[in-house]
Amino acid sequence: MAGWDVPSQRGRTVIVTGANSGLGFEAARALGLAGAKVIMACRDAEKAKVAADAIEGDTEVRSLDLADLSSVRAFADGVDGVDVLINNAGVMAVPHGTTADGFELHIGVNHLGPFALTGLLVDRVRDRVVTVSSGLHVLGRIRSDLDREHGRYRRWPAYARSKLANFLFAYELQRRLSAAGRRTISVATHPGLAATEGQRRDTSLQGKILAGGRAQSPRMGALPILYAATAPGVVGGTCVGPDGFMQRNGYPTVVRSSRRSRDVALAARLWEHSEALTGVRFAG
Repeated sequence: MAGWDVPSQRGRTVIVTGANSGLGFEAARALGLAGAKVIMACRDAEKAKVAADAIEGDTEVRSLDLADLSSVRAFADGVDGVDVLINNAGVMAVPHGTTADGFELHIGVNHLGPFALTGLLVDRVRDRVVTVSSGLHVLGRIRSDLDREHGRYRRWPAYARSKLANFLFAYELQRRLSAAGRRTISVATHPGLAATEGQRRDTSLQGKILAGGRAQSPRMGALPILYAATAPGVVGGTCVGPDGFMQRNGYPTVVRSSRRSRDVALAARLWEHSEALTGVRFAG
């Protein structure tokens, strides 16, 4: 949708996780310019404050570490109400590590942290929950024992698994919201191939192949996120991504994710396991 602009967001409050750099910063910047109050939920509050100073509009920095469920709970306790929650923060192709709660970093930060945050806030989200995934979800595989690793750790498959979990979560959330008669919607999105800080840091062969010298800017990469978060005609349970070749770049439009990402039975199992691991259960 060439030439698309963010509609006025005056009177609305939006939480953007990971808003201090990359796609999150660009989304927060555009939302601030459109008149929204932007809560920048970031692990590094000092970096977030520097980023907030560069944003025109009403911003508030709050600490949130998705790698620590106690931090997620503390953040959620301080939120009274919000129009949009954008689950943007994540890690990409990082070396092996674990969260404060013992989960592998990708699945812990990219899925279980946002799952818990959304579950704790969903009754206070007035409009929509936006979950940011990746086109690499097509390479992801999810076992029933989500919190266990099998064989040698490989960072790109670990990342892809967490991004598949993002889609499964977003679609299952919409089914549950609909079943409960809620007007709040859940929308998935992915930025295509964007030159984010994570990709610039990655010097592996896989990272170089993925970038291929054709990555679009973070500002362009943020457009699908912004469209999913603000466009009035967006339907819950859909995905917004770039309209270009293989969804790698371009302007935002509704796109189709992989067949596996739309597996209802797999999503239900993932949901139940995520509730057991995080201790967060969504109200019906």
